Amino acid sequence: MARVKGGFKTRRRRKKVLKLASGFYGSRHRLYRTAKESLDRALVYAYRDRKARKREFRRLWIQRINAAARLNGTSYSQLMGALKKANIDLDRKSLADMAFHDMDAFKAVVEAAKK
Repeated sequence: MARVKGGFKTRRRRKKVLKLASGFYGSRHRLYRTAKESLDRALVYAYRDRKARKREFRRLWIQRINAAARLNGTSYSQLMGALKKANIDLDRKSLADMAFHDMDAFKAVVEAAKK
């Protein structure tokens, strides 16, 4: 039996890891072992934070809607309840964008929801 050296497959796998780790600081982008450890951790963070980003944006939208709603004499929860009763189907993302960029349109939506 002959021993198997690393060769092509191993080199290809290691090059892939080092390429993904480019931009890391110090030996984390130069040495395979530290690069692999850092990359594994980075990929875990990336996976987790793709989920977290959705939650963070929803929180931001709710804060913006609440601030704009209070300027129009109501609160976030009252506004959302009124929108539901009035069968106005606007998601939080578009409501927040309206509150941030087009206050007149947001005011019209609040008035429509109050009626």
